[in-house]
Amino acid sequence: MAARRQYTELLPIRMGQLGAEHPITLTIRHELARWTGELGDAVAARRQYAELLPVSERVQGPEHPNTLTIRHELARWTGELGDAAAARDMYADLVPIRERVQGPDHPDTLAARANLAQWTGQAGDPAAARDQYAALLPIRERVQGPEHPSALINRHELARWTGELGEAEAARDQYAALLVVRERVSGPEHPDTLTIRHELARWTGELGDAAAARDQYAALLPLRERVQGRDHPDTLMARANLAQWTGQAGDPAAARDHYAALLPIRERVLGPQHPATLITRHELARWTGELGDAVSARDQYAELLIRREHASGADHPDTLTTRHNLAYWTGQAGDAAAARDQCAALLRVRERVLGPEHPDTLITWHNLAYWTGAAGDGVAARSSTRACSPFGSGCSARSIPTR
Repeated sequence: MAARRQYTELLPIRMGQLGAEHPITLTIRHELARWTGELGDAVAARRQYAELLPVSERVQGPEHPNTLTIRHELARWTGELGDAAAARDMYADLVPIRERVQGPDHPDTLAARANLAQWTGQAGDPAAARDQYAALLPIRERVQGPEHPSALINRHELARWTGELGEAEAARDQYAALLVVRERVSGPEHPDTLTIRHELARWTGELGDAAAARDQYAALLPLRERVQGRDHPDTLMARANLAQWTGQAGDPAAARDHYAALLPIRERVLGPQHPATLITRHELARWTGELGDAVSARDQYAELLIRREHASGADHPDTLTTRHNLAYWTGQAGDAAAARDQCAALLRVRERVLGPEHPDTLITWHNLAYWTGAAGDGVAARSSTRACSPFGSGCSARSIPTR
């Protein structure tokens, strides 16, 4: 904050002394934009870089290193503001210029390539992101060394996008190999090391070994608490994942208790309407139901639905999932007619929002038929069943996945 304030005060003085387009004045404008962004004001940072870019292009030239740095930062803050596709395209334009002007092995060129890969993935193309990181890694290792922080970040991102592509085994193995290096280079309690342990546990679980994932998160949690604090977002995420994989490993009682203990902390730290808090409520209701307490699960989903509709809107996918689960546990609690009516109301929304042939819509059709039959109307149940694709017998609760 002090740096931004000082640059703000210095800028008009330098403009008066040197003029608006003097290189020193442009440098001050660049630093003002930089520290504005670092303070979290991405909108102002992007605006300042956007205003500075044409001046630098005119005064210093479109391929001057300072101009290229401004383009780099403009792309960065564009992405940070949520426009990943625009950021990707801006880096795609910047990379060949960096390569030609500064060389393919220059640190700024490598940084531009890394950012291109990152925003490519964020824009919805994990395969291209993985391939770009895979191509960049040997260059990083050759130019900067295999244990340079940038090379290790590259390995981390390669593992990340490998996993996002569904290659869980490869992601797990990449994180396992990276963990050894991170522990040696950065130390076993460095935040980056702990993040790798988190991801290793995640992909271990995704591969079907819920017990191992549970044990890895159980070992990670006290480290997170000691190093980053009990209320740090990463610590809370580790607690949530410990709860999730505890349940997946066959201990729904412990999962419920973990989520019950986590909920008031998330409400205090993040707020009662924060997405992570609502997910915690969802999972608490889920594992409460899995323990056989259908009435409590129903009541918890009913309360969650009010919060979901307020926070996300009536048509949001998470809201519809909550309505689905409310109907399920209403039926399990013994009120098949109410479950039928809830499914009927949900079906109309899902048909409108998702379309009549979306898998979630068809599941709702099936559940409507099931609870119609359970409510004693076999003729209507058979009619509903013929109107939709078969999904087997019975219906099920659904969960919102977390990382």
